[in-house]
Amino acid sequence: MNDEHLRIDKWLWAARFFKTRSLAAKAVDGGKVRVNGEGAKPSRALKPGDELSIRMGELEWVVEVKALSRSRGPAAQAALLYAEREDSRARREAAIAKRKTQRHPAAGVKGRPTKKDRRMIHRFTDG
Repeated sequence: MNDEHLRIDKWLWAARFFKTRSLAAKAVDGGKVRVNGEGAKPSRALKPGDELSIRMGELEWVVEVKALSRSRGPAAQAALLYAEREDSRARREAAIAKRKTQRHPAAGVKGRPTKKDRRMIHRFTDG
C-alpha cells in the first residue's frame, strides 16, 4: 500500500534494514540514520526521492527511497523500495572483504588455558 508519506521507522522495517520497528526507532534515535544529511526522529515522514544514510556497526548504506510500503513483504519486494548508490555498495563490499581476510582474535587458541597460562593471566590481572 503506497502513500505519499510514511514514518521512517516503518519504512526501515518494511525495507528489511531492521528486524523490528523498535530496533529501527532506536537506530534513528541513536543517530545511526540520517535523512538528506540531517538527523531525524523515528516519526519523521519519508517520501520518495529522500536519501538515507544508514550505519550499522562498520557498514554504511547510502540509499535513495524509491517507493513506500506500510507492510513488510518478501526480500525481493523490499529491494524495490530503495536504490543503493554505487560508491556506497563498493565501500560496504570492501569492508566485508577486509573483515573476511583479517584473522579472528581467538584464532590459534586451543581449549582451556594451561596452568602456566593461568599463572600468567593472574600475574597480569592481579598484579
